[in-house]
Amino acid sequence: MMMSSQGGLQRSLFAAADETPSRDSPLAARMRPRTLDEFLGQHHLVDEGKSLHRAIASDRVGSLILWGPPGCGKTTLARIMARATHSAFESMSAVNAGVPELRKVIDAARIRRSAGSRTLLFVDEVHRWTKAQQDAVMPHVEDGLITLIGATTENPSFEVNAALLSRCRVARLEPLDDCDIENLIGRALGDSDRGIGAIEVVLTDDGKQAIVRLSGGDARTALNTLEASADTATPDPSGVRRIDQAIVEDVVQRRALPYDKAGDQHYDVVSAFIKSIRGSDPDAAVYWLARMIEAGEDPMFIARRLVLSAAEDVGLASPQALTVAVAAQQAVHAIGMPEGYLPLTEATIFLALAPKSNTAMAAFQAAREEVGRSGALPVPLHLRNAPTRLMAGMGYGRGYQYAHDFPGARVTQAHLPDQLVGRRYYVPGQRGQEPRLNASRSENPGPAAPAD
Repeated sequence: MMMSSQGGLQRSLFAAADETPSRDSPLAARMRPRTLDEFLGQHHLVDEGKSLHRAIASDRVGSLILWGPPGCGKTTLARIMARATHSAFESMSAVNAGVPELRKVIDAARIRRSAGSRTLLFVDEVHRWTKAQQDAVMPHVEDGLITLIGATTENPSFEVNAALLSRCRVARLEPLDDCDIENLIGRALGDSDRGIGAIEVVLTDDGKQAIVRLSGGDARTALNTLEASADTATPDPSGVRRIDQAIVEDVVQRRALPYDKAGDQHYDVVSAFIKSIRGSDPDAAVYWLARMIEAGEDPMFIARRLVLSAAEDVGLASPQALTVAVAAQQAVHAIGMPEGYLPLTEATIFLALAPKSNTAMAAFQAAREEVGRSGALPVPLHLRNAPTRLMAGMGYGRGYQYAHDFPGARVTQAHLPDQLVGRRYYVPGQRGQEPRLNASRSENPGPAAPAD
């Protein structure tokens, strides 16, 4: 990232943080980026010209909720912002800090403000704050006494009260991509002061890829794995420690399955997963599910595919399948991983065992093709609303039969454009609940439209 032409001011804004970890600190703490230039990932926020970079460079950082998975840089960004805006950095965890601790921070912030200094309060796991705690901090955020930076792994729309959320901007952080993790590993290997460059380490290509895959986009996990692997590797006679895939897997106690989240493995495995569900094979479906989870696939991606499969492949043969799939998606969002594998597995087995019907998809495709052929045909007058006398006088709504006025709420009238009366787009299936659902289908009389 290039510095702007503001020179000395920019250099001051991106100066190193005051905290310097000791040599005994974990590698992840020692390698924590000290400046925005060192920060890896989150290019949509911090690259030059992006919103957060501009806010820091102009010394106009407002209160923020940083929402993202573990190890994506939430705490690091908060520290960089505090230093860049010349603010005192106060940090607390919502797990073990309550209103009394918050009051102490507020009192200190008042003293600083009277001396012309600012305070940045970083609250880790802000979603765990109670409503009372969130209400207590809100007026001080509103009047600018503190700049609040909250970090959360949960969707703040659900976990942070609306009043506080309205006073903060939400920044969505993503897991680091493979390239960023590789760069991070390279920095640690080459840094003799903060990293492990002072010892002779050779990281093989398969060892590096194993660390990348097992990290799941988590910078802290990647550096902890690298450090543990270096400590475990036995030096050869020349003092060189060789880290390969076997050593990494031994340290992590997991196999580094070959899996590229953006390449063939990603698409091939999820294709096998969906086709196993469609083929009513629960054993194969669960196997491919386990493959994806163990390889570090995004669980919400899996959940979205289950929702799609419920609508596309199970459909009206078992309408509750969509409810099950959506419930699994919400459960994974609420509880996260690793426990999230349970609702994913339950939904996978349910969909695989459910009767199958793709008539909903086929009906939509047939109707879409009709729209493409026929264009925007006029809505029949009896189906149009008549909110004004003029429209009623023109025949809008005339002759419309309100279904609830008839036995069984079934009415015999045309609902398609006149040119299409009699056309069928939905062809019912004969499996599961679909025949029963179709039994209540209304008849739509009128001259059949000519076939194409």
